[in-house]
Amino acid sequence: MTSFKRFMLFGSLSALLSMPHFGCAPYMAATQPSAKNTELFRVGTSRNALLAEFGAPAVTEVRNGRQHEVFRFVQGYSTAARSGRALLHGVADVATLGLWEVVGTPTEAIFSGDEMAYDVTYDKDDVVDQVTVLKLK
Repeated sequence: MTSFKRFMLFGSLSALLSMPHFGCAPYMAATQPSAKNTELFRVGTSRNALLAEFGAPAVTEVRNGRQHEVFRFVQGYSTAARSGRALLHGVADVATLGLWEVVGTPTEAIFSGDEMAYDVTYDKDDVVDQVTVLKLK
């Protein structure tokens, strides 16, 4: 077997074996959590607006006759940021025949959004009366 044929056989075999690993980083980038509108955590916002943006609160309780709720969520990224990162990872995967996954996958695992928590107190009309930041990463 000539050296060229050996080279082509080795290259083809390497490409086939690395194929299942293509796409992890682009997929992870594209499916990162989306950005939430934290500007809603201010006095005067309705409870319904918070529920629509953040979903059900982690904790709901009544303290001193007033309703308190704790919202916990992961603050993610804009659609443009997620799409751009996915595209970059995809191009890097193709250009490096999948070797980029060694860097791209751990990177996406690290940059998976920031955990946040807010304690919200409502008035009698279910309008935000007070906001306390519990956790910002």
